[in-house]
Amino acid sequence: MSRTEAEFMSATMQDVAKLAGVSVKTVSNVVNGYPYIRETTKEKVLSAISELGYQMNVNARSLRSGKTGIIGLAVPELSLPYFAELADAVIKYAESLGLTVLIEQTNSDPEREKESLHGQRRSLTDGLIISPLALGPNDIAEFDVNYPLVILGERVFGAKADHVTMANIEASKAATKHLIDLGCKRIAVVGDHAGEVIGSAQLRTSGYVKAIQEEGWEVDPALIREAGLWHRSTGAQATFDMIAEGVEFDAVFALNDAMALGVLYALQASGLRVPEDVKVIGYDDVDDAQYSFPTLTSVEPGKAQIARTAVDLLKERIDGLAQDPGPRKVVADFSISQRESTRV
Repeated sequence: MSRTEAEFMSATMQDVAKLAGVSVKTVSNVVNGYPYIRETTKEKVLSAISELGYQMNVNARSLRSGKTGIIGLAVPELSLPYFAELADAVIKYAESLGLTVLIEQTNSDPEREKESLHGQRRSLTDGLIISPLALGPNDIAEFDVNYPLVILGERVFGAKADHVTMANIEASKAATKHLIDLGCKRIAVVGDHAGEVIGSAQLRTSGYVKAIQEEGWEVDPALIREAGLWHRSTGAQATFDMIAEGVEFDAVFALNDAMALGVLYALQASGLRVPEDVKVIGYDDVDDAQYSFPTLTSVEPGKAQIARTAVDLLKERIDGLAQDPGPRKVVADFSISQRESTRV
């Protein structure tokens, strides 16, 4: 049976402690943003607060400061290394500022992204950092909210919120040029999304195309390979398909590292040597890139900078310290981390 509004209003800190299996003091520490608490304990307490509808009492801290000391972070998939590492960087930096981070996984579902923006959990937080993948240019109104908001990524531009993004076109052009400078002539790109109007795939493929065209080469459609979800399996399948079709290629630019790891697997399973026969570069420079075999060259898109900037922008809005009342946009710096997969 669902709880009535009266039951939600009557929930106490003792109720939260009992449901979470912790002490009342621990609940108080979480509510007040005490930084030295295990993440698993925080999650138990925040989940119990949400379930019991303890939002009125969460605001006990706001009687003193007007803030809960909690910020939200909504990301598509924590199983993808990039988002896991981004979340880790956000949590660590936020904790250094005395903030607790409430993590939400949206699974690239539009309704879950809307829930992150407008759901009950927002009453527990002072602001939200969100990386939308399902909502896009036609959903701008969803991001018109009455609390501090920072948007990450490439799906939503023009919203009335601060925005931290990557230099996708420039970085992808540089990644392709890296392969060209190594003497590669038939460079495949893995991860395209045909028909995408705006998003990481469209922007990164655009950077690849620019680099090819600046060499005076024709863009070969057979070298632009689709991959739905950017997972290891889709990167591997796109590579197996190219090989089965007899497409000639001497390099692969995978639009994220998860797919690049799948590409490495497919190439080696097919008897092709990396980097001798085919050179491979990925995008995101996740930790796994240093431990693949061979180690993976990758675009480092400024993950740490993105995490710090997003938290700083959000905190400035929360504290009322932002100098610019309008939306601010920050494009992170990038670099190329060269490893064995493209070494001569």
